[in-house]
Amino acid sequence: MAIVSKLSIARSSLLVALAASTIVTSGCMGTSREVINNGFIADEQTLKLVPVGSSREQVLLSLGTPSSTATFDREVFYYISQKRERKFEFMKPSLVSQSVLAVYFNKNGTVEKLSNYQMQDGKVFDMISRTTPTGGTELTFLQRILSGGAASGAQAARGLLGGAPKY
Repeated sequence: MAIVSKLSIARSSLLVALAASTIVTSGCMGTSREVINNGFIADEQTLKLVPVGSSREQVLLSLGTPSSTATFDREVFYYISQKRERKFEFMKPSLVSQSVLAVYFNKNGTVEKLSNYQMQDGKVFDMISRTTPTGGTELTFLQRILSGGAASGAQAARGLLGGAPKY
């Protein structure tokens, strides 16, 4: 009798473990991909609202505020959109497509031309860079102390560490 009950307990625990593992792995085996659309999505009807010769105000009313602008050589409005996909919830989304609608203005402030750039037209670039390139290399405070090359850095270190300055 004890052997039969041990077998039934082992069988039921095996079934519970199998059911639990099936539930856990089914969450990882999702077949639907998450599609994430960001930015301005232009369609043909919207683009017809801003033909060549339209004013800057008409562009802003029809297309809205641009994602970015350029004002160096001539004024340009950029409307950027991206489509990203994620296979599983825990994965980082990957970039599938990117388009940039560029609205070029002439000196009078009217639309000169419209251009639509896709990912294959160029390389993907970082619109917001957090670093500023410099002309030379600058040493940090700690690097100056360890190199011993800068007297002012060594003197500052001695002052911070309580040592007497050497002259």
